[in-house]
Amino acid sequence: MKETKKIYFASDVHLGAPALNNNREREILFVKWLDQVKDDAETIYLMGDIFDFWFEYKRAVPRGFTRVLGKLSEITDSGITVHFFTGNHDIWVFDYLPTEVGVIVHRDIVKTEIRGKKFFLAHGDGLGPYDKSYKLLKKIFTNKFLQWTFARIHPNLSIWMAHKWSSHSRLRDGKIEADKYRGEEKEWLVLFAKDELKKEHFDYFVFGHRHWPCNIDLDGKSRYINTGDWITHFTYAVFDGKEMLVKEFDQTIK
Repeated sequence: MKETKKIYFASDVHLGAPALNNNREREILFVKWLDQVKDDAETIYLMGDIFDFWFEYKRAVPRGFTRVLGKLSEITDSGITVHFFTGNHDIWVFDYLPTEVGVIVHRDIVKTEIRGKKFFLAHGDGLGPYDKSYKLLKKIFTNKFLQWTFARIHPNLSIWMAHKWSSHSRLRDGKIEADKYRGEEKEWLVLFAKDELKKEHFDYFVFGHRHWPCNIDLDGKSRYINTGDWITHFTYAVFDGKEMLVKEFDQTIK
């Protein structure tokens, strides 16, 4: 392992979001970022909601995203490990992405050690007692019988239904609550991280979901990192083995 290699984290690209009119431009930017970071990446963590909607039929997958899928395939083929966390929008990833693209799919939290530092990794939805409304939706979305039933619907109708649902979600204003930081006592992912620290030490908690990029000290020894999004902020996190930074992608890169 080369110490000059870095670990990258990104989330919440929401490719194909029907509420947004710049999906092609955002996909191209995200591919440019992937193309840039692959030069010194040891591992890339995609922390959820890369797609605004994804459902795999046995013999079909959603139309589009060819630039991102192709670039991810190129990256994994080169030997770089790519971890893909399912978010609340792309929860219905099954075997296509790991089989065809080569990513490692995670459907739950991951506790891991990277270069001697302990990491707590998750998309961020439904954690602790703070996201009660989504907990119910997640039970519905992960129900095997309901997934089987949905798969019986023709893709033209099912994807239309999903896009109608998404167009009435929090994304309809293009922000998804990314307007401001609410403070430690109201940010439920910060509260969740503090609760976890009472049970076990972690150097870094890394989440997406919230769409608000930040790097917050929790207790002098641990930090809460949110990777932000690729809708309004175009941000990501990078760990070089010594420190964790949240950066904004230079959108002027040709």
